[in-house]
Amino acid sequence: MTPRAATEVRRILQEQKLPEATALRVGIKGGGCSGFSYTLGFEDQLSETDQVIELDGVKLVCDPKSFLYLNGTELDFEDNLMGRGFKFGNPNASKTCGCGESFSVA
Repeated sequence: MTPRAATEVRRILQEQKLPEATALRVGIKGGGCSGFSYTLGFEDQLSETDQVIELDGVKLVCDPKSFLYLNGTELDFEDNLMGRGFKFGNPNASKTCGCGESFSVA
C-alpha cells in the first residue's frame, strides 16, 4: 500500500466514524472482462485464516485464496483529471482490462 492509499483509507475510516478495529479487506472474485475482479471493503470481523498486514496505521486483510493472486500487489490511490480511486499494480496479472479493475493470470 502506498502512502497515498493509506492516507485515503484513514480519511474514509475517520469520515465514516468506523471503529478502530476496522480493517480494509482486499480480495478478488470471479468476473470482469479479464476473469477476476478486485474487491475492496471495510470489515471488523476477521477470520483465523486471513492474512493480516498493518501499513502506515492501516490494517489490511486478505483471505488465503485471494492472497495467492494478490501477493506482491501494490495498492495506490489516484486523484487526477482521469479519475479518482484506488488502483492495483498486480505483478501476478498476465493481462488486465482497459479500466484496470479486472485481470487474468496465465
